[in-house]
Amino acid sequence: MSESTTDESTRGLEVVAAEAQPTADASVTADAPASREAPATRPVLTDLEPGQQLFIRTYAVDRDLLVRYAGASGDFNPIHYNDRFAREVGLPGVIAHGMATMGLAGSAVADWAGDPGAVMDYGVRFTRPIEVPDPGHVEVEVTGTVGAVDLAASSVRVDLKVTSGGASVLAKAQAVVRLD
Repeated sequence: MSESTTDESTRGLEVVAAEAQPTADASVTADAPASREAPATRPVLTDLEPGQQLFIRTYAVDRDLLVRYAGASGDFNPIHYNDRFAREVGLPGVIAHGMATMGLAGSAVADWAGDPGAVMDYGVRFTRPIEVPDPGHVEVEVTGTVGAVDLAASSVRVDLKVTSGGASVLAKAQAVVRLD
């Protein structure tokens, strides 16, 4: 067995670009896994205002991610790994799990907040499947913007724009984050 320079725990899910305001994130690749540690400075509620862009994250989704997600979720529907089957049921090819896409967007919010436990509410509507090529990957971009600030509840509503290939793949994607 040959030794790999890629950390096997991160193959298939790779943050290919990251940009954030007011806290900066570094770019993350499969060779440098994303840190789950809180950012050096957590967002401050009183510094946020509606319309303010909080972060942009771009994720590379490949077939390896689909296999890993299927194993973790138990969702082994062949539309997520078999091109022939996916086409027979009217899809353009293998598609990503909708819940995996939702998870990527939720992860971007939790990373921005610096604490996954700070995410009090999260919901989306699935609008379009994401076709995943083989070989290669497809990019999913998640942009978070302040939708509303509730000083009394110490929370912010983060509105998410989630796209792939320029098309929206999630709608009404919002998270409520408590910031103490």
